[in-house]
Amino acid sequence: MNSSSFKTISVTELANCMAAEKKIQMIDVREPEELAIASLPNFASLPLSQFAEWSTQIATQLDPHAETIVICHHGIRSAQMCQWLTQQGFTDVSNVVGGVEEYAVTIDSAVPRY
Repeated sequence: MNSSSFKTISVTELANCMAAEKKIQMIDVREPEELAIASLPNFASLPLSQFAEWSTQIATQLDPHAETIVICHHGIRSAQMCQWLTQQGFTDVSNVVGGVEEYAVTIDSAVPRY
């Protein structure tokens, strides 16, 4: 698969998805220290640094055909995760452009920036 096998969504689209309470798998790949500073509701924590610990269970923990949204601080690590998920057979994967930082700036100023 090529590098464009996943989609990108804006923080506005993310906020709309969250508000609609659609059944979406949401993954945050930031580190626990980052989550302690700023986190968004309903995101499962799968830190990239702990990849070896959770990667073998990903197929049993998540539905590869469900809509899956991935976020990080700025959108770089989440793009790496999206790429990996598509290689694992996930069919509906989206990366949040700008990550939690952009979400804090554009959508919810109560989310701490770091």
